[in-house]
Amino acid sequence: MSKLQLSCYKKNGKRLGKQRYKCNDCSYVFENKRKSSKLQLDLIWNQYVFENQTYTSLSKQYNVSSKTIKRRLDRSIVSKPNLEPGDAVVIMDTTYFRRDFGVMVFRDHLTKKNLHWRYVKYETIAGYKAGITHLKSLGWNILAIVCDGRRGIFSSFRDTPVQMCQRHQAAIIRRYITKNPRLDASKELNQLILNLTNHTKVDFSESLSKWYEKWKTFLNEKTYREDARTWHYTHKRLRSAYRSLKTNFPKLFTYLDYPNLNIPNTTNSIEGCFSNLKTKLRVHSGINRKRKTKIIDEILAK
Repeated sequence: MSKLQLSCYKKNGKRLGKQRYKCNDCSYVFENKRKSSKLQLDLIWNQYVFENQTYTSLSKQYNVSSKTIKRRLDRSIVSKPNLEPGDAVVIMDTTYFRRDFGVMVFRDHLTKKNLHWRYVKYETIAGYKAGITHLKSLGWNILAIVCDGRRGIFSSFRDTPVQMCQRHQAAIIRRYITKNPRLDASKELNQLILNLTNHTKVDFSESLSKWYEKWKTFLNEKTYREDARTWHYTHKRLRSAYRSLKTNFPKLFTYLDYPNLNIPNTTNSIEGCFSNLKTKLRVHSGINRKRKTKIIDEILAK
């Protein structure tokens, strides 16, 4: 048996990249029907996930149909993180790809690796507790946790130092008083929040106390209804912003209380991971959830 000299031939006017073989005894000619090698599958998969290649561009590159590319991608195996359990400062957060489809990620700040992730419909305290419990069961020593300050999360991890992301706190305040507040009290509070990441715990506490003493009477102003019996606080959104700061204050500067643990004061590391993830997925808009999940697994495993 010998190979034909012409490795590529035309069929129906289309050039195909297939090796043809000819039997020396009976002159029978046939094509190589072997499946794609694992090396080629890995190459196609990496081009699809990390090099922003689409079904169409890959089909042109390998001279096969888009359906063939899809079948090869479906046969590829997702990488798995190979990490030895040890100390970890866990940053945890959730991002969504549609209303009922999100991924909850637990990322180690020390190694910049994603240790664990789970697909969720909703962001819940129970989900975060289950994720931390799973990491501990694998042998990870959780030194500290950095999160967005979801209600109830601090009390769920009483035995572990918890740092609330300072940028999330600033975002909460902006939701109450907007980015460009009109009231003088709101403007001063907004200026205080803009410098939050540059403050020490003592400095911020003193500045917040001074702000409250200055505007206490203003905050307590009431608006009465026509019946003069019922009332509400006139500046309730500003009061809510102040209450949020007072409530979360004990967890806003945890990173300064434990300088040896190298705790970040924001969740920027995981936010960057989410941004990269969504950028990669945007190229493959329209794919089904199964393929989307496979891409997410591959990116988070790196």
